[in-house]
Amino acid sequence: MSVNPFASILAQTGAPGSKTAAWKAVAVLYHAYFTGLILMITTRKSGAHAGEWIYRTFRRQHHEKFLSSFQKLGLDKLPHAVASAQFHYLSNSVGGAEVEYVHESDRKAWVHFCHPRWAYEGAALCGVPLEVSDGFLRGWYGHNGVSLGNPRLGFVCTSRDTTAEYGLAGYFQEYDHDLAPGERLQYASGEMAPPFDPGAAPKLDPAQWPEERLHKANRNYAMEYIKTGLPELVEILGPGEAAALGQLAGNLIGRQYFWQVRELLGTEGDSALDFAHFMAAMATAQDDGAEVSGTTDDATVRVTGWRLMRGRDNEHGAVFEAWKGLWEGCLAVHNRFLAIQIGDRMDYGDDAFEWRIRKVR
Repeated sequence: MSVNPFASILAQTGAPGSKTAAWKAVAVLYHAYFTGLILMITTRKSGAHAGEWIYRTFRRQHHEKFLSSFQKLGLDKLPHAVASAQFHYLSNSVGGAEVEYVHESDRKAWVHFCHPRWAYEGAALCGVPLEVSDGFLRGWYGHNGVSLGNPRLGFVCTSRDTTAEYGLAGYFQEYDHDLAPGERLQYASGEMAPPFDPGAAPKLDPAQWPEERLHKANRNYAMEYIKTGLPELVEILGPGEAAALGQLAGNLIGRQYFWQVRELLGTEGDSALDFAHFMAAMATAQDDGAEVSGTTDDATVRVTGWRLMRGRDNEHGAVFEAWKGLWEGCLAVHNRFLAIQIGDRMDYGDDAFEWRIRKVR
């Protein structure tokens, strides 16, 4: 049984092709891409590389989102340990994760990410190394006190999710003394999180968070991992290897999830023009503009805007090379006798992305 307070709302995606169903399509694809990248880096490089990538991705996200989200969630007046735990409970619940929150005192509050873990859908959990969980914790949880200007705030991890313990769990605690850098994240395996009481958990104001905003936030949650993750992958592996592994992961994920995504979008057919309409629907669902032209066998979709990487105008071209694998994989399942070519590229300074889909056999 789900503990996510928004599960019933997020499950109601609307009719295929509706705005909320299209947002769900984006969330599904980027969520899977994030998991695929973890596994790709782990198997093609190493667990250490995957852990470092997660650490850098989450530290970057932390700096960009943590403090700015406090006021949005109404947490800025709470004690820091409580506010930190409530932040992770609310933000991850909106993202679709199964997570619990327990208030023990104003100086100690728990957060527990239950199985099944959002980040490792299905059997993927079996292929995720321990370094990835540590990367999450080092990148974000152990840095909350620093960002809040509270040198006494730390996080104690009591369970990790890939070791057949009870999920990823621990508590934020405000100590009586300032913490050294090595004390901000500690491990106390074996401590059990207290029982979860949904009635005592924090809630979002429904007037401020109507259903449509929750669906859109769920989409943004998945997109954010790719927005921050791909540039960090380039930094860790270098542009050539990052582009190659990112593209391969995207290609495989596109192949695996195409039918599920297309059903949500409500698109049909197997022609070049049909795929151009599929790409346009995906672009629109990401808040980008799109225009389709051409014929059944030779079509073009021109996409204006790249919301995924908004604000990252100077990222290396390898980010795009990795990301385009998603659409190459989708096309391979849509119709393997079609090919995709890229004309204009916004990441090269053009005013749009121009994708040409044409019949090759």
